[in-house]
Amino acid sequence: MRFTSTPRGARLARRLTAVRLDAWGIPYGTDPHEAIVLITAELAANAVRHGHVPGRDFHLRLHDLPTAPGGRTVRVEVTDTRAERPPRRRATPCDPADAEETGRGLLLVAHLAARWDWHPRSNGPGKTVWAEYTFPPGSPS
Repeated sequence: MRFTSTPRGARLARRLTAVRLDAWGIPYGTDPHEAIVLITAELAANAVRHGHVPGRDFHLRLHDLPTAPGGRTVRVEVTDTRAERPPRRRATPCDPADAEETGRGLLLVAHLAARWDWHPRSNGPGKTVWAEYTFPPGSPS
């Protein structure tokens, strides 16, 4: 899915993620649904804030991955077109003075996701930041 690199685009990405998860059988209001939507919101907001290039969109991909035995992982990928601002792999606030406004998005992602990382965009300038939410053992999926 492709969205404008604006706050409106980030909101739409979050809302469409919520709809897609419900269609995949991850109902609204459940912990997995809320966590995955929050992961998407943070990655999309970062793409808008830190990866914005005028006239370029960001892309969102969602993957529903079965894992053995009977587990489930949802992978969220957000791609922007700004290569020179990669996220720090160790998500920590930049400066205590900035912690009120910045630096918390990837901390939330790191807390909610089983794992996250980034890689350079394969078909042009930019990067893809991804996170995987793995359902807890025994949870309904």
